[in-house]
Amino acid sequence: MRVMGSETEYGIHAPSAPGANATMMSARIIQAYAQLTRQRAAGGAETRWDYTDEEPLHDARGWTLERAAADPSQLTDQPPVLDAEAVALAYGRRELEADGADESGSLLMNMVLGNGARLYVDHAHPEYSSPEVTNPRDAVKWDAAGDLVALATVRKVAADQDLPPINLYKNNTDNKSVSYGSHENYLMPRSVPFGDIIKGLTPFFVTRQIMCGSGRVGLGQDSSRPGYQISQRADFFEAEVGLETTIRRPIINTRDEPHATADKYRRLHVIIGDANLSQVANYLKFGSTAMVLGLIESGQAPKLEVHEPVAALQAVSHDTELTGTLRLVDGRRVSALDIQWMYYEAAAKRAQETGVSDAVTGDGHTHDVLAKWESTLTALGSDINSAASTVEWLAKLSLLDGYRQRDGLAWGDARLGLVDLQWADIRPEKGLYYRLLARNRMQRILDDGAIAAAVTAPPSDTRAYFRGRCVTSFGKDVVGASWDSVIFDVPGFGKLQRVPTREPLKGTEKLTGALFGRHQDAGSFLSELLGLNTAPPAA
Repeated sequence: MRVMGSETEYGIHAPSAPGANATMMSARIIQAYAQLTRQRAAGGAETRWDYTDEEPLHDARGWTLERAAADPSQLTDQPPVLDAEAVALAYGRRELEADGADESGSLLMNMVLGNGARLYVDHAHPEYSSPEVTNPRDAVKWDAAGDLVALATVRKVAADQDLPPINLYKNNTDNKSVSYGSHENYLMPRSVPFGDIIKGLTPFFVTRQIMCGSGRVGLGQDSSRPGYQISQRADFFEAEVGLETTIRRPIINTRDEPHATADKYRRLHVIIGDANLSQVANYLKFGSTAMVLGLIESGQAPKLEVHEPVAALQAVSHDTELTGTLRLVDGRRVSALDIQWMYYEAAAKRAQETGVSDAVTGDGHTHDVLAKWESTLTALGSDINSAASTVEWLAKLSLLDGYRQRDGLAWGDARLGLVDLQWADIRPEKGLYYRLLARNRMQRILDDGAIAAAVTAPPSDTRAYFRGRCVTSFGKDVVGASWDSVIFDVPGFGKLQRVPTREPLKGTEKLTGALFGRHQDAGSFLSELLGLNTAPPAA
């Protein structure tokens, strides 16, 4: 069992207001969802994010970066600030009169959802951070639920005739030298040396993109060179190891912010992945990475070291025929496909030796992940086009090649860039990925009903269940929440009550479901939870 989750920053654009401030537009997105949740959450309130335990400047290599030396983008332990007056200047006075402003006049830019997720403004983009899950299938489910959350906000804004429509895209670059992230998080034992993580993961991350890349028109950070490549993110990485996420991006990120019991766990913060719409690509991304972490923890990861990993990462991304080779430090030359086969074979061997329940992807998922991993590598090595229904970069390439052949377009033609963008549009009637999905040209892991249910329901087997149920059951009394606590303000208690949730596998439905079922008000709920003899009267 591996606790994991995703973070997606959506590309944002207002076609009718090209000069609109991206941060203001992102705030409008959060406001739109807050208005929707007020219509359905108990108590009619959303829950705000609690920054108390955020520690973004701790480095896994053993030190803490001084705040004065940090780039402003690294200071994620403080809320973004956008006053309502500034929004009024951008959108008109009517925006101030909407129900988006709180008592202080500031706008909500950060909230906790009833499914246990977080929705907020991050670096001028709306970001959805999924709730914690324990297996790759659920990782795909609650990640895709975020796309439906984003879609709901787009619909809400579009319904307001006095506001410019806003489009959101599940991609990673504006093709004008700006990149935004799609991050993964995996919980690991603190006892694993970080040096072993670096050695074990770097070759895997350099080559994982051949299965999980989402494809991109243009080469170079600003897409100034014509062409097509495997990964949306590869050209934006400049370091092998580092603490940064938006500048000097490293293949291995060292942020040591566990959001859990710190002496027991570390949270591996992965920033190198592409945002995936393909369910199978996303499933393989989470499933294969979880298995590789198991290899590292058991000392069974393949022993290889790529020469100049950053250059190798970009070389792999630019090699859409998968015919190039990479130089290893020991002098060998191997392909990206060879390296992935090495990791697959090590994972398959470990699964056979330890049994499915111990193979770290989660019970019932190991064999399936291995089967899809093997079949994908086989297809990429024998009949590459046969993998287009699961491998996103190939599906997009096939679509683009169709346009190129039909209209005689060179890779530098701006129309292909627009097709690339439309692929990632989260509106099913506009997004090209969704058109292929509707025509059964993209394989599924989950049906639409399961994903829709995850928009409002939290996972049952992690602390996200407790967080989400607190928001939906006692919303008006929950004044803040984070990954590792929920804060109540209940009349009669005299002070705020912080309920810690530092153990990710506690607070589950099995452990707390009956407790929620016994109480209709936060006062009696807290009294039983905290072991108090008497409860204050219900508000």
